[in-house]
Amino acid sequence: MTSDAMILIVEDNEANQLLASAVLEREGYRVEVASSSDEALDRLKREAPDLILMDVQLPGIDGLSLTRLLKADERTASIPVVALTALAMRGDRERSLDAGCAGYISKPIDTRTFAAEVYKYLTGR
Repeated sequence: MTSDAMILIVEDNEANQLLASAVLEREGYRVEVASSSDEALDRLKREAPDLILMDVQLPGIDGLSLTRLLKADERTASIPVVALTALAMRGDRERSLDAGCAGYISKPIDTRTFAAEVYKYLTGR
C-alpha cells in the first residue's frame, strides 16, 4: 500500500502527531504536520497535499471552521479533508461531513488499520 502521496496532518497534540506520522511514513507517505490552523494555512500556501487529516479541536480556529474555509477557497476546495477527533458524540460525524470533510476517523487511531483507512480516502474508495 505504499504511496508517494503527501498528507498534511493538522493536529495540536505532539504525541498524536508523532504516532500518525510514524504510521503513515512507514507506509511510504510523505507527511507534513501543522500544529494550528494558522500553521496549516501557511503550509497550504507553499504546497497542496493530496489529503488533509484535520483534528476537530484545535486552538484558535477549530478544525471544522478551517475545513469550511478550505472548501470555500478554489485553491484548496478539491483537497479531501478527513476529520480526526477523540469526540465520539452523537452527531459528530454529521457535523464533520456538513463542514466538508470526506470522512471521519476516531482517535486514538488504531495503528493496525489507520494507514488502510487513509488509503481509502486517497483513492476515493
